[in-house]
Amino acid sequence: MFLPDYHTHSLCSPDGSAPLTELCQAAVDAGLSELCLTDHCDLVNPQSRPDLSFRWEPVEEQFALARPLFRDRLALRMGLELGSAWEFPDFAQAVTSHPDLDLVLGSVHNLRLSQGGIDFYYVNYHSPQDCYAVLDPYFDCMEELSHMDCWDVLSHIIYPLRYMNRRDGQNASLDRYEPHLRRIFKAVTDTGRGIECNTCRGQTIEDWRWVLTLYKDCGGTIVTLGSDAHRPQDVGKGVPQAAALLKELGFTHTARYVRRTPQLLPL
Repeated sequence: MFLPDYHTHSLCSPDGSAPLTELCQAAVDAGLSELCLTDHCDLVNPQSRPDLSFRWEPVEEQFALARPLFRDRLALRMGLELGSAWEFPDFAQAVTSHPDLDLVLGSVHNLRLSQGGIDFYYVNYHSPQDCYAVLDPYFDCMEELSHMDCWDVLSHIIYPLRYMNRRDGQNASLDRYEPHLRRIFKAVTDTGRGIECNTCRGQTIEDWRWVLTLYKDCGGTIVTLGSDAHRPQDVGKGVPQAAALLKELGFTHTARYVRRTPQLLPL
């Protein structure tokens, strides 16, 4: 069975700490078929400021070390998680032109710079009103991103819910954003691109059911699986369960990416 992890972060991400070799070993130990490294290139940083500092050289050095060690044990792909691409479209196009790049995840982590640029992680979600005050512009940004051509897979669509839905009972529903999502998914499917099912280290499997059902209803077929691991011990977490959910919902394939081109493999 093809089990990939297409959303992982190494020490080349500001919030990562492990070398790629350790992520690869964790992937082998977890029985994964394939690993895609998608380190952060956020054009707005956690301090809500523009950031065009990303360079490929540290990532290339990680691959030069890891590929010889795992060539016969793990398929290794070079990816990138690109955040806030609409703020600096020329830089977004330039940074995603690397000749060895297999996958670009398009992400929304921050409000627009014109709205303060705050990272959703740092918002205080005290009430449902606080949640929807973020979700409204979040999906507006995602809709704008959906019409750009610098990415391949739309990343963690339910991302803000990680911080909004809490054990004290507070929950935010995405039902009111169905019209937004239908427009977004039409842009995705019309251009032959996909979305990911991001397990958030195995914590958000069932949360994807409604979104994936809607995506399939909109004609979506391309889905990648990713753990969003920032540590070796989280690599692959939730991937088998996410694959099972896709199959339950009627998807027949999951996707790998090679040189920015999807290849569908049976679930």
